Amino acid sequence: MSASLSKPASHSNGTDMQTILTPRAFFRSLIIWTLVAFFIVGSVGNIFPPPAVRADYDRWGYPGWFHYITGIMELTTAILIARESTRRIGAMLGGTVMGAAVVTLGINAELLHAAAPTAVLLVLSLCLLLDAKAQEARWEGKVF
Repeated sequence: MSASLSKPASHSNGTDMQTILTPRAFFRSLIIWTLVAFFIVGSVGNIFPPPAVRADYDRWGYPGWFHYITGIMELTTAILIARESTRRIGAMLGGTVMGAAVVTLGINAELLHAAAPTAVLLVLSLCLLLDAKAQEARWEGKVF
């Protein structure tokens, strides 16, 4: 092994640090990137909706252009969640979109379909919790 591969990276304050991927950090990354992928796929499905999605929005009583708003909000959520500095805002926006979906489906008595956005709300909450724990660990100088 070369010397450069075995030497720890240097931190901005001059101390040595190593990047360690713990199981919690891996799980956190997996959740984050799963949410990003979910919201990207959802945005594409709403910005370029198939006839079934358009029919859903019509059945729920939304205007013909409303799926574009949903798609843009989902794409924005994905972008915001991908960046650590904006993740909290992205999770709140995604929670708003998913909360609105749960309410819409509940009002229209499509309770079985409300399971997916409810699950996403739970995963968004878990993402925020894990981010808070990772931030706390950094403040304390610990590995998350």
